Amino acid sequence: MGAHPVDPYGPDEAAAAAARAGLVREIALTGALDDPAWRAAFEEVPRHLFVPYYFTSRPGGWDRLWGGDPDPVRRGRWLRGAYADAPLATRVRDGELISSSSQPSLMARMLVELDVRDGHRVLEIGAGSGYNAALLSHRLGDTRVTTVDLEPEITESARTHLAAAGYRPTVLTGDGARGCPERAPFDRIIATCTLPSVPRTWTAQSRPGARILAPLATGLITLGVTDAPQGRYAEGRFLHTAAYFVPLRGVPAGRAGPYRSLGGLPRRASEHELFRFLLTLTAGRLDPREALSLWEREGRPARERYGVTVTQDGQWVWLDDPAGPYVWPLGQDDGPGTGAGRRISRGGS
Repeated sequence: MGAHPVDPYGPDEAAAAAARAGLVREIALTGALDDPAWRAAFEEVPRHLFVPYYFTSRPGGWDRLWGGDPDPVRRGRWLRGAYADAPLATRVRDGELISSSSQPSLMARMLVELDVRDGHRVLEIGAGSGYNAALLSHRLGDTRVTTVDLEPEITESARTHLAAAGYRPTVLTGDGARGCPERAPFDRIIATCTLPSVPRTWTAQSRPGARILAPLATGLITLGVTDAPQGRYAEGRFLHTAAYFVPLRGVPAGRAGPYRSLGGLPRRASEHELFRFLLTLTAGRLDPREALSLWEREGRPARERYGVTVTQDGQWVWLDDPAGPYVWPLGQDDGPGTGAGRRISRGGS
């Protein structure tokens, strides 16, 4: 084979292939690519085409790296970053991160947990760079994948990246909380932005037996959709995995975080990641001191002991048992079940 010349406006393809193979090996060590179909997707979908530029933080702002940089040193930094097992900031507005490409190993774990099967139709909420939609399209075929984002700028760039990589799923601009009724019903729904609650429109657009996977608080909730005499509902538990995604924008001031009154709490608790998960999950519904008492009494519960139930009448988060003593309303605005009208759009894929 002949040598691969270095394109001054793009990466050396041999270097890109080597970097991609290194990333796949790194992800495989986590056990997230045991499924040969997903391993093939990560081996064959070129991530660098989905992040032609990205931003790295520096004191006082952001530094932009891009694949067309005339400086070969900076271009090499860009390529190494594109295939690092790390999230990448892809859109920054007025100094605020609004979209990102998620950590590839986390994406792999989420895709495995989504448990897609041949013939499934998948809705992705949050198009991001388009990389996750490409992985899904590689696994299922373009016609069975739909990705939605609120920002036209994001959907247009995702569509461009996907076409450059040879994939053409349906990419739509719209409010992800509404789902996509014209493409429903779906067998799987996956979100790539942190939610305050689960839109009930998603359960309505899911087939019985469908699965919904979404970031909630600082974890990942998996919900199974079931038809029952009282109506369709979804229920499931959190995964053990921690997950930090670009948050839903537009949360009213004063409800955006649970850490307003932690003064006086023991440092071992206030800085403990699982205690902060409980506070985030209950979102002001539980007084921090009451939360601390419960958390310690219950043995500092891990994420997988918590779950969520979504019905036509509301939604709740619970510890250990949906019918047990520890149950809290889930929602940001007017009580249980709210959130279906929130604008959910900016993803991390």
